Amino acid sequence: MDDNSAKQDGTQAIRRAATLLKQVAQNGGTGVKLRDLTETTGLSRSTAHRILKALLDEHLLEYNDTSKRYTIGPLAFELSLASGLREREIMQWAPVIDEFRNQTGATTYLMGRSGSESVCLHKAEGTSVLRAIPVQPGQRRLLGVGAGATALLAQCSDEVIESTLQALRPYLDEYPNLSPEQIRRNVARVRETGFSESRGSVVDGVYGLAMALPGTGESATLAISVAVHQSFATEEKIATWKRLMTSLRKTAEKMRAARI
Repeated sequence: MDDNSAKQDGTQAIRRAATLLKQVAQNGGTGVKLRDLTETTGLSRSTAHRILKALLDEHLLEYNDTSKRYTIGPLAFELSLASGLREREIMQWAPVIDEFRNQTGATTYLMGRSGSESVCLHKAEGTSVLRAIPVQPGQRRLLGVGAGATALLAQCSDEVIESTLQALRPYLDEYPNLSPEQIRRNVARVRETGFSESRGSVVDGVYGLAMALPGTGESATLAISVAVHQSFATEEKIATWKRLMTSLRKTAEKMRAARI
């Protein structure tokens, strides 16, 4: 094997390992079975199993013998602690997320863009009797799937949106209420109104509302997102939540500007 072939094989192995890690992360704390990983990634059972074993050996994944499911391992968390930028972003916006939850009683998230996916960076669990918690901290979702992920997708350039939609096509069978055309319409609505809304399109009976937050780059990579049971999301409450999101964002922007 020449050097170029060895480099290609090494790159391919890294990409496959990263793909498996992201697929496991998308399922949060519930984990995912080998069969599901092979179906979503297109990898053969033997190839996926070999890579998963290496990730287990390095503690990037954990495996439950009873449930036969893989979950994210402790090393992944430990490595994330070295990311100072994300930590500063979370520290800046976590109080905003918590304050929104305190004033509304609704489960509220800080979502961040990561390539063609969104990741939950912080969650303030709702205090109302009816709670909806479809996403856990660290869990990943494809851009365009859910209110927060759509708010983030709408901040991207048209070229990035189209390439993302092409990458999403193989996975949209899991979401019968979503299609590339519907996601494009959702993005257009975000750009027109400033808000992203999801009415049971991802999780049955759950209403989601999100708004992008200002970042330091060319486009926003963070969003505040709320998820509640649809019965709790009256039009009056939705209007109040939108006003509160806007107000909290402006207050946080002023505080950040004063620190600079």
